[in-house]
Amino acid sequence: MSEEEDRPGDPVCYACRIVGGHFVDPQTFRDVSRFRKSERTRLMERRQRMENAERRHKTTALIANLQGFLQARSFGKIAVYWPIRGEPDLRSLMTDLTEAGRTVLLPVVVEKEAPLQFLPWYPGCAMTRGIWNIPVPAGGEADVPDIILSPLVGVDDDKFRLGNGGGYYDRTLAAFDRKPLTVGVGFEFCRMPTIFPLPWDIPMDAVVTEEG
Repeated sequence: MSEEEDRPGDPVCYACRIVGGHFVDPQTFRDVSRFRKSERTRLMERRQRMENAERRHKTTALIANLQGFLQARSFGKIAVYWPIRGEPDLRSLMTDLTEAGRTVLLPVVVEKEAPLQFLPWYPGCAMTRGIWNIPVPAGGEADVPDIILSPLVGVDDDKFRLGNGGGYYDRTLAAFDRKPLTVGVGFEFCRMPTIFPLPWDIPMDAVVTEEG
């Protein structure tokens, strides 16, 4: 959501070497945070430099792959996202899903460093600006999705996600009694060997790009 250090959501206490309830060497935490910040900047710049034709072509292929992936699964409620900073634009898929009778939900930051809530979206619904100035539904009851489509800045070979750095998705997934099927969504160039996962990082169940 916001571009911050890679925090688990809890205060960082270097003195006792506890980060997010986990024992972590403070130098390791700093090194990994620096690495991720550098990779986040590189990949965001690569994404924002895409030509319009390239973006349209890759987004069309990505949506087709997502549709194939979703057709093989049974679900009623799916969380998507409102695109920012050059993320793949899935709004046409959101419309198709609602027309097919699915409930589409959007993530909402209700409080900084708290789990996300998911509010219902449908074409033409009233929208407002959330905490990070991202459009979110203006009303509706929070719900729990069966599937979460999570935007990727980067993703490694073990499906660990590099996001915007605020820790919102990890914090949210850890709070579920039953974790939804979580699908990372991004362009193929976001793949990387490792993000050097830390104890609180939660891998995606699957990753979908324009190539598969």
